[in-house]
Amino acid sequence: MLKKTSRTFYIPISHLDAGLKEAVSSAYLCMRAIDEIEDHHELTDELKVKLLFGVSEVFQTSDLKEATQKLFAPYEKNLPDVTLQLNDWFILCPTTAAPIVFRYIAKMAFEMAEWVQKGWHIQTEEDLDRYTYSVAGMVGEMLSELWLWHDGTKSDLTKAVAFGRGLQAVNILRNQKEDAERGVSFFPDGWGFKEMQQYTRRNLQIADSYVADLKNGPALKFCKIPLALAHATVNLISAGGNKLTRDAVLKIVSRVT
Repeated sequence: MLKKTSRTFYIPISHLDAGLKEAVSSAYLCMRAIDEIEDHHELTDELKVKLLFGVSEVFQTSDLKEATQKLFAPYEKNLPDVTLQLNDWFILCPTTAAPIVFRYIAKMAFEMAEWVQKGWHIQTEEDLDRYTYSVAGMVGEMLSELWLWHDGTKSDLTKAVAFGRGLQAVNILRNQKEDAERGVSFFPDGWGFKEMQQYTRRNLQIADSYVADLKNGPALKFCKIPLALAHATVNLISAGGNKLTRDAVLKIVSRVT
């Protein structure tokens, strides 16, 4: 499922140590499950809000399996497999890492629901910062907590937010046309490609510093790959392209590993 939903993260996750691999896989797939709800083309905004708030509550209960099945049962024909298999993803998480992962899933689902309610209405850079934190910056924070949980690796949480935010900003640049087709824009009022590119590069620069501070180990190996791909994608978009080819991805991965 990881390989099917994201080649960007499948590669670095597959190289992680046992235990950490399961924790990050669980977290990524749970987040992908709720992301599919937020981005679903057929669900009404009202139903998206209901499901996302529901997921947030599920991850704060003691019986996640029963609560998840009850929440999704009426919508099995509408939701993708990665969402319907949410039970499989949280079972995958190591018991001692679960409090970290589940806390962030609950928080992300809650904030995603709020953004759906707002119609993803972004007017200012502060709005953009809040949105990119909700869907990606907190992923950076969660990863930092998992690095510490796994082997005591310490990292800067503020820079960790920029790491996630920078990767998300690349997606916003890349998906601008698709977002516009569904009536959504993540560009603040008055912003064009130039301003969003500057925002993206500014956050990626802080992400570079985040990664440079990491000690040798699985955290460093993991972070180098998506960050290198993000930089390459921004450069490609600036030159008029959109998506890295499979060969380009493999060459970048080979270079940084």
